[in-house]
Amino acid sequence: MTARYGRLDQNTRRRRGTGLIAVDPAASFGGYTLYAPLTGGGEVYLIDPQGEVVHQWRFPYRPGRHARLLADGRLAYNGVLPGRRALFPMWHKYRGGIMLQASPDGTVLREHRDPLQHHDAHHGDDGRILYTALEPLYGADARAVQGGVDGSEAAGGAVWADTVREVDAEGRPTWSWRAADHLDRAAYPLHPHYAREHWPLINSVTPLSDGNILASLRSVSAVIVISRATGEVLWRSKPGTVSQQHAPTELPGGNLLVFDNGVFRPGCDVPYSRVVEIDTSSGEIVWEYHDPAREAFFAPFMGSAQRLPNGNTLVTDSPAGRLFEVTADGYLCWEYVVPHFGAYREAEVRSLFPAEPNAVFRAYRYAEDELPWQPSATSRP
Repeated sequence: MTARYGRLDQNTRRRRGTGLIAVDPAASFGGYTLYAPLTGGGEVYLIDPQGEVVHQWRFPYRPGRHARLLADGRLAYNGVLPGRRALFPMWHKYRGGIMLQASPDGTVLREHRDPLQHHDAHHGDDGRILYTALEPLYGADARAVQGGVDGSEAAGGAVWADTVREVDAEGRPTWSWRAADHLDRAAYPLHPHYAREHWPLINSVTPLSDGNILASLRSVSAVIVISRATGEVLWRSKPGTVSQQHAPTELPGGNLLVFDNGVFRPGCDVPYSRVVEIDTSSGEIVWEYHDPAREAFFAPFMGSAQRLPNGNTLVTDSPAGRLFEVTADGYLCWEYVVPHFGAYREAEVRSLFPAEPNAVFRAYRYAEDELPWQPSATSRP
């Protein structure tokens, strides 16, 4: 590597190199990777295995977390609704509000808005959207929430509690769930170092194959299954299994794949992140990946993992803008660093994250035959 002389770029991630870092074509699943830079202007990129952009979308609002392709090739995109006030200091960091679907050429086909939506919105192929939102708790209801830092409630003493909402393709409500109704405050307390502004901080919701709802509760370090019929919690991860986790997904056979951030991991003096597969019948971890040097892979917030058809796993190291693929035996076979850096537009977020990040919330990998509208690699000039 050639040394650099003169004034140095003070952005550590950018200075260390971006774009395709390495690939082992014999071990990688291949295909196309989709991501949306969180501080961008609304761009979504599709890249090939060599890290070259082969398709791009652009929307008038920055990502309200992520984008995903549906079975028929439509793009589901969650954007940030402009002109909203901050409900509490971190609100602008992870709020959304705009949930749209667009054709490959960028034409917006439908759009649903909810100014209280945050983190996740799962778009179904039938047009339904399942998403996380908020409602305020005051007085005795707020005080009943346990844990967190004393005196750290939002304005007016509010604790903003999670709801889960579902709407159909026309935006009509079809289902809803309230944490305040269905979570035992003693069984789901906030971690003692978390602010009491938001409980329990649901950062992921997705429907399961049996129709029930899989959710990730970051601030209480729990993954749960919610009954669609009754709203009760049917299953939860064993305490201590995951710490401040993100993006659980259901695997064939019923196991769960989870990005385990590792913040405040019990009994661990050096934090590290990992991806784990949990057997839901026993609650035990049956597979995990962490970097051979554990401390080299630590994402304190955000992150996701996707099990690929050949058994490999695509990992999104979100704060670092680092996407990588590992085989079942932990061999890293593809690595890419997002080259798009920028500052958050909202002053409240810039004060908390002053550097220019290249962060992405989630990335997704697609096989070539899942993108019939995309020219194949062999047909491109």
